[in-house]
Amino acid sequence: MKPLFLTATAFLAFTALFARVGPTSTNAVWRTSHFENVLGTSMEMKVMSPSQAAADRAEANALAEIKRLNSVLSGYDPTSEFSRWAMTRNKAVPVSPELMEVLKLWDSWRVRTGGVLNPAAEAVGRVWKKAEAAGSMPNPTDLAAAAQTARSTQWRLDEKLGTATHLTDTPLILNSFTKSYIIERAAAVALRTPGVNAVVVNIGGDLVVRGNGADKVSVVDPRSDAENSDPVAVLNVSDKAVATSGNYRRGYEIGGKHYSHIVDPRTGQTAESIIGATVLAPKAVDAGALATAFCVLAPEESRKLAASVPGSEYMLIGKSGAAYFSAGWHSLPATHIPMLASAATKENGLWNPDYELAINVEIPQTQGFGARRPYVAVWIEDKDKFPVRTLAVLFEKARWLNELRAWYRDDRLRAMSEGTEILPSVTSATRSPGRYTFKWDGKDNSGKLVKEGHYTVLVEASREHGGNNVVRKEIDFNGTPSQAELPPGGELGTVVVDYHKVAR
Repeated sequence: MKPLFLTATAFLAFTALFARVGPTSTNAVWRTSHFENVLGTSMEMKVMSPSQAAADRAEANALAEIKRLNSVLSGYDPTSEFSRWAMTRNKAVPVSPELMEVLKLWDSWRVRTGGVLNPAAEAVGRVWKKAEAAGSMPNPTDLAAAAQTARSTQWRLDEKLGTATHLTDTPLILNSFTKSYIIERAAAVALRTPGVNAVVVNIGGDLVVRGNGADKVSVVDPRSDAENSDPVAVLNVSDKAVATSGNYRRGYEIGGKHYSHIVDPRTGQTAESIIGATVLAPKAVDAGALATAFCVLAPEESRKLAASVPGSEYMLIGKSGAAYFSAGWHSLPATHIPMLASAATKENGLWNPDYELAINVEIPQTQGFGARRPYVAVWIEDKDKFPVRTLAVLFEKARWLNELRAWYRDDRLRAMSEGTEILPSVTSATRSPGRYTFKWDGKDNSGKLVKEGHYTVLVEASREHGGNNVVRKEIDFNGTPSQAELPPGGELGTVVVDYHKVAR
């Protein structure tokens, strides 16, 4: 999931997008909220309603359902129903309808994917985590043993009696499409709220659009996944689910090399060939299951599996940059795939296009489950304090933008937000909650390269009627790499600014 954000060159385009996918009546509008620390990631929710009160009730209902289902299915909460059941051995235990349904789904998808989707993949993942901690590659014998245990039958279900029997000591985690299962049910609860026309529930980049409304969904480029990077596709989604899996936000770092967090439980190896898989499908569970499986399977295997799910379409991006599409992908409504810009050449006195600035912003997770995200602005000023570029403004309601006091008080910056309404949802690989990355390519608000020299990076965070703080870092952009870490304070955690050569 990505936040609502403004960039200088995108305001008019985003306003036009809103006009094309806006409300079905003049009284109903999309009302957007952002939350952190939901299922271990960030959450965006959009409610189409003529009433803010109805939207608030729908949000509360959705969050309550997510929290309830997490207490049933979480493998990270030791008090959840699943965790308590997983501690039993060879005993038929009565389980809730939700846990029974999810265990059945895992049985089904394990067979359909030939063992690629398997909750016992956690056993393989733990071998890789241990290797990462030790700073060395996993022992092949340990990987083979973990893969062997993963192939065992982990449970036995008796639907008639409503019991599940846990059969092994193999570690289990119900990841993958279980998040999609929760998203679907949260959206259904929200949609049943009186006064609600449509809803979008997006948790960590997997989302559903339900009701009488449509939403633009941008697909993150796995090769450039900053919040303000250009997407590789934009879809007009109505009454469908979208899920994305990939190796670009999580994984294992060993010997200076990144390895995917997605593993093939059949072999014990990490999935490296496909770096991003996006699936559109009628059902959220199908989209989530396919997206994860496609990161492991060969493209031809993925094509055959997708054919077994009516109405599904997909886009895969390989490590080499090659893209693979389902037969109907390019016929999807409002699909757009931008052309990649050619690399610029260095000109005397101007920003070296071989370099970029990455700004990593952390938002403290001190408020627990479902905390609302503060508003955040990120911009660049030159040595004369002229605002040459607004990289992003994360917000929900334009009328509260003045809470970003440092950013808003500059008329030149504030003018950029005029007329802005709602921006596309974003599908991406899941990231940790409260962690956002922005990039600057050295261009000003008109798209022209700035001069080399001295600039200031500014990051501001503010809560509605709450705390506000701004951090600043002066940097010389002259082709010499540099990195600085700004200490946390107030609404901001650690901010890291990293001026470095672009990876081609």
